[in-house]
Amino acid sequence: MYRISLEGRGDFGEWRDAARACLAAKIPPHDMDWRLRNESAGLFGFEDDSALPAAKGDASVSVPAAFMPLAQAIVCHSDPSRFALLYRLLWRLSDDRTLLQLKADPDVARARNLEKSVRRDSHKMTAFVRFKEVPLPEGIAGRRRFIAWFEPDHFIVERKADFFQRRFTDMDWLIATPKGSARWDGETLETSRIAAEKPDLTDETDELWRTYYANIFNPARLKIKAMTAEMPKKYWKNLPEANLIPELILGAEARVLEMAAKAATEPQLFHHRIQAMAENRPAPALPDADTLEGLKHEARSCTLCPLHCTATQTVFGEGPSRADVMIVGEQPGDQEDLAGRPFVGPAGKVFNEVVSQTGMDRSKFYVTNAVKHFKYEPRGKLRIHKRPDVTEIEHCRWWLTREIDLVQPKLIVAMGATAVFALTGIKGKLSDLRGKPMPMQGDRLLFVTVHPSYLLRIPDEGKKAEEMRLFREDMATVKKMAEQICVNEVRSMRTDSTFIDMSLGIDLARNDG
Repeated sequence: MYRISLEGRGDFGEWRDAARACLAAKIPPHDMDWRLRNESAGLFGFEDDSALPAAKGDASVSVPAAFMPLAQAIVCHSDPSRFALLYRLLWRLSDDRTLLQLKADPDVARARNLEKSVRRDSHKMTAFVRFKEVPLPEGIAGRRRFIAWFEPDHFIVERKADFFQRRFTDMDWLIATPKGSARWDGETLETSRIAAEKPDLTDETDELWRTYYANIFNPARLKIKAMTAEMPKKYWKNLPEANLIPELILGAEARVLEMAAKAATEPQLFHHRIQAMAENRPAPALPDADTLEGLKHEARSCTLCPLHCTATQTVFGEGPSRADVMIVGEQPGDQEDLAGRPFVGPAGKVFNEVVSQTGMDRSKFYVTNAVKHFKYEPRGKLRIHKRPDVTEIEHCRWWLTREIDLVQPKLIVAMGATAVFALTGIKGKLSDLRGKPMPMQGDRLLFVTVHPSYLLRIPDEGKKAEEMRLFREDMATVKKMAEQICVNEVRSMRTDSTFIDMSLGIDLARNDG
């Protein structure tokens, strides 16, 4: 059994060097005893004062890219067993580079939990560090100086020092913690792993914080579990206003009843004043209803189906007011719902990339969706896409039809089964329609292909590559069809001498240049 002692205060290089030496000596994890330095003397305190055996090969080791950030976070954890866990993972990765992908593996699961704890502690540090200004000595001018005290669970000061340097670069500051300190003087960022003692930071601003907090505390929205989850009680002792929280919680119910009684008896003069101002405000000029801008303005207040109740906003189409090619997708995704623009999420990036690869310009397309509101299923903090049903598609077809009437495209590209159904009413297999131009009313063509989001959902990499190739071929066909449309328009212009004379002033039949 070989024993190695480390300082263990967040220094990744300290563990890395020791681990390399052990790997070079081919020492398996079960023969290693990793200790903190205060548990045994010396950097390398081996049993029987024996040194590591001679290296039996190259000390370097190739690891997956994901291992480095994982190890750098875990080294900052305060669990004494973290070094043994990391060495065990490192030893196993030499035989199986896919180890970190096995979420059910006990070592991997434990490592992820440690990493999560360090990330959470880092987040809390950015949220609860509060600086207090330190007065400059009388007669001395200079930058303002601040000091803060924080009590992290782990050795995260060095990890977060850069964050505070970027955020508060215009002042001198010191963050002191029991697990190290960080200092910025406007030019140099210094960190120390030496434990600091808590300074006395009480001053007259503490009372201001208590007054402010007492006035913004809303008893009607009190959720104790959520509040303590976001601001655990261990941080309260360093926040002057926190000693008000127990009293405010106890009196919350009485204050809610008091607020309700006042609301029922007191005149709402302030609200009346706001209403009067709103009524006297001149109405903004509305865009022409027979334009895309007018249609977009009208769609913002669409309530044709229940989807408007949960979506952030209507996501209308965008592009030239007259475009030869119109792209119709299914519905907005999560990012489109937030941005208010179509095809800006992951599927939109795939679409943009393929359009660019085929030599086309997206800005010349009119891009829209069959359904204008995001339909989703909440899953924790995520909003998971949910396919719109027939009724929702049919309600939204009214908007899509008006877009087509205004844009007057010669070619409509339907991406996915929902778009095909909205445009044609057909519910057949997409594979039966894909890649086959079909005539539509108004002397325009319909071309069917898959939606880019389908490509992102394919788990098999081989099949995904094949489907991506087919999608590129479809978009190359779209390019050829668009080019043919332009050629046909030029030919029709050449045969229409009246149009040529009035619009161009030249005769293309006699001047091909």
